[in-house]
Amino acid sequence: MITSTSNGKVKRLVSLKKKKKLRDSEGVFLVEGVRMFREAPEDMLLEIYATQAFMEKEGKLVKDKAAASGIAEELLADPVFAYVSDTKTPQGILCVVRQAKRDMEEISGGKNPLLLVLDNIQDPGNLGTIIRTAEGAGVTGIMMSGDCVDIYNPKTIRSTMGSVYRMPFVYVHDLAETISGLQAEGIRFFAAHLEGSCVYDEVSYAGKSAFLIGNEGNGLRAETLACADQYIRIPMCGQVESLNAAVAASVLMFEAARQRRQH
Repeated sequence: MITSTSNGKVKRLVSLKKKKKLRDSEGVFLVEGVRMFREAPEDMLLEIYATQAFMEKEGKLVKDKAAASGIAEELLADPVFAYVSDTKTPQGILCVVRQAKRDMEEISGGKNPLLLVLDNIQDPGNLGTIIRTAEGAGVTGIMMSGDCVDIYNPKTIRSTMGSVYRMPFVYVHDLAETISGLQAEGIRFFAAHLEGSCVYDEVSYAGKSAFLIGNEGNGLRAETLACADQYIRIPMCGQVESLNAAVAASVLMFEAARQRRQH
């Protein structure tokens, strides 16, 4: 059992929690909690850390998962686990997981893709919620501008509730150029915008489609907006002008899912 916060492994875990650069250089990220642990694919699981109390409660799960991954779990004393954890009430299980390597072909190469394009999303909770909702709505891939919040930020990871393991995504350097290439493949891009010519549920998303979702405060950048094939709007009641980025994305994704079920 590791009982000191000055232990080298503990210091590395804290650094992985805080530093994107280290996560990316090692090609790993941290996950916490029993649900995220249970859903972690065995071939992505690299290290397991647990408290004694967690082992007493869920020891069989840990042992089975560790054996399937070909690794051995390590015990952390409660104060050490609390030091490493990113949550206020740690569940007592934490792991190091391999980052998935995706490419554009995987994101857009299906017969009838439904894509989500995120432009400068900054809130980790929003991004995680969007990823989880995208899986639920049957989105085939997510494309993000390079300045979106890090998907492997611990808060984003928690918000995905496991969808980060399964939802294909890529960061792209030049959104406009990438969108142009996908339009050449027949994908139509729809931007949620107050100036939309149509209400979102009056347009067909049964064919190859993508939704453009912008920054929480400023919306889509002009150069991204200019790429859209069509502006669509979500009508509002009262004095509300617009929705939270994750909520707007959810409305659009599930309308597309509804239409596709009927085809």
